[in-house]
Amino acid sequence: MSRTSPPPGAVRPSPSPGVQRRSLTASTAGQLLEWYEWSAYAVFAPFIARAMFDPADQVSGLLATLAVFGVGFLMRPLGGIVFGRIADRRGRRFVLVTTMLTMAFASVGIGLLPSYDSVGIAASAGLLLARVLQGFAHGGESATANTYVAEIAPPHRRGQWGSVVFVAIFGGSVLAYTLGGAITGVLDESAVAEWGWRVPFLLGAVLALVALWMRRGMAESAVFDDGPAAPATDIDIANPVRRGRAGSVLLVVALVAGITAAHYTWTSYVSTFAIVERGMAPDEAYWSTVAAQLVALVAVPFWGRLSDRVGRRPVLYGFGAAMILLQVPLMSLISSSWWTLLVASTVALLVVGAAGAQLSCVMSEVFPTATRTRDIGFAYSISVAAFGGSAPYLNQLFNSLGMTWLSNGYVVLLCVVTLLAVRRLPETRGVDLGSVR
Repeated sequence: MSRTSPPPGAVRPSPSPGVQRRSLTASTAGQLLEWYEWSAYAVFAPFIARAMFDPADQVSGLLATLAVFGVGFLMRPLGGIVFGRIADRRGRRFVLVTTMLTMAFASVGIGLLPSYDSVGIAASAGLLLARVLQGFAHGGESATANTYVAEIAPPHRRGQWGSVVFVAIFGGSVLAYTLGGAITGVLDESAVAEWGWRVPFLLGAVLALVALWMRRGMAESAVFDDGPAAPATDIDIANPVRRGRAGSVLLVVALVAGITAAHYTWTSYVSTFAIVERGMAPDEAYWSTVAAQLVALVAVPFWGRLSDRVGRRPVLYGFGAAMILLQVPLMSLISSSWWTLLVASTVALLVVGAAGAQLSCVMSEVFPTATRTRDIGFAYSISVAAFGGSAPYLNQLFNSLGMTWLSNGYVVLLCVVTLLAVRRLPETRGVDLGSVR
């Protein structure tokens, strides 16, 4: 059923505060599960490399595993466009249920795939197919979740409510790393390599049933229900510069570039760096990463609340400047001692969380209601695919070649790009999403 506009003068009542909060909880629970399934791949990358690729060449296998991780990101823009268009026509809730089921199906597939020793190259191909499916669904989930939470939030608390999208990102990663630490702590390395790495993917299917039940009761966004069937113009009313839709897309791509590169470097890659390049014990690396992400997770809503008070741009400026100054010294701090990873990751992720907390509200405040999900899905997914999904692979490639300076330079350069985008970004704090055209 396609979207229809309400009769002239008709006003659909907004969901009650209680329904809004339950919808926020249901959306967050589903996002947390999807990010858990997505992050589990990065957490167990060293073990997946041994199981799904030629074990005779471990370095090549790890690079191939991280390349497949990046391929999943390449499907996100397509998923963002396809599911975004559906969300803009049929509603946000429908897509949030569909994408969650798709992610769970792909996760089960990864958990049940035969190993390279059993079926050869077919194992690698099956892994690639599952990640492509995950990436397609994840692109739609990310776009729709960012839109949905911003639209159901009270305007004066949109930063704080929108920050829960990034809380779910950290929360899913924390769950994946916690399970990684538990599995590598309880099982010996050979058992983890043989079957232990499959447990997180199979567990995700069970958790999906709970999240699906919660999401079925979500209220539809009132902004979507009351919005026009097509945008009146491509110009964002909050921006005095007539940049148009294409300009808004490019602005968001540039804005997200540094944030996503820093995020995936310090969540999806840094534990692999500590294990492979610094010789840290896997369980110590996982638990240190869990602790750092927990601290950042708790801080994210406060960053969102701060932006509701002082504006989005000051917080984003703070992220860019801090990350440029800290990337090299923090990465250089990491050694084989667990505390070095804990300190470096905690500081880095606190900085990343400041910017991540802004993304849902800023992106929703830039694009019009009628095409908001599709535009976010395209711009956000393109940037994450190009600069975030490639970060673990490029970091490992540069470090394996002894070019650590280039690995750090990649993050620093993209943070400069983010700062340049912030300069062009209008201050959108408190804007009425229903009036954005």
